[in-house]
Amino acid sequence: MTTKPYGAALLMLSAALLSACAGDLKTGSIPMDYRERHPIVLAEAESTLDIPVSPNDSRLPIGMRDTIKGFAQNFASSSSGYIQIQLPQGSLNASAASRLSGDIRKTLASAGIKGQQMVVVSYAADAAGDAAPIRLSFIGTKAVTASCGEWPEDLSDNTSANRNWYNFGCASQNNLAAQVANPGDLLGPRGQTPIDATRRSTVIGLYRSGGDTSSN
Repeated sequence: MTTKPYGAALLMLSAALLSACAGDLKTGSIPMDYRERHPIVLAEAESTLDIPVSPNDSRLPIGMRDTIKGFAQNFASSSSGYIQIQLPQGSLNASAASRLSGDIRKTLASAGIKGQQMVVVSYAADAAGDAAPIRLSFIGTKAVTASCGEWPEDLSDNTSANRNWYNFGCASQNNLAAQVANPGDLLGPRGQTPIDATRRSTVIGLYRSGGDTSSN
C-alpha cells in the first residue's frame, strides 16, 4: 500500500523531464535564415571577355564572333554605358590585335551596339611573355552575393541550438544570382502586357470546334 505515492511521484518526475526536453528542442523554426546570411543584392560589377590573339591572326574565327555577339547581348540587357575594347601594346601580338580590332567593332555593330558605345583603349603588355588577349569589358548591374567557404564557428556548436551552419545555403544563393537574366526581377515583378484579343478569340474558337490549338 505504500508504493502508490512513490509511483505517482515517479510519473510526475518523468512528465517534468519530458516537458523540459520538449521545451529545449526547437525543430519548427531554425534561426539565422540563409537568405539573411547570404543575401542577393544588386551591385555595379564589371563583365569581361578575353579574346586570345596569335601574332599571325588576321581575322576573327566564326566561333569567336558568336561569343562576342553573346557578350554584346549581355551588354544590351544590363548596361546603358559603353563597351571598352582594350588592345595590348608592346607585346608580340600587338599588330595582330590592332588588325582584329576592326573585326571586333564590326561584330559588335552587327549585334546592335552603336559606334558611340564602343571605346578603344590600350594597355601595356609584357613583351617577353605569352600573347596578351584583347579584352572587352563593361560595367553593368549584376545580382551578386558574398563569397562562400566561410566557417566562423565550429559545426559542433550548432548541434544543441539546432541551427544550420554559417555556410549553409551560400552555394544555392550564388547559383540563383548567376542565373538571373534580369537582375531587376529581384526587386519586383514586371508590368503585364495587354492581352491579344484576336489571338484569344482564335484559340477559343478552335477549342470549341475541337480543332488543334497547339500550332496556332
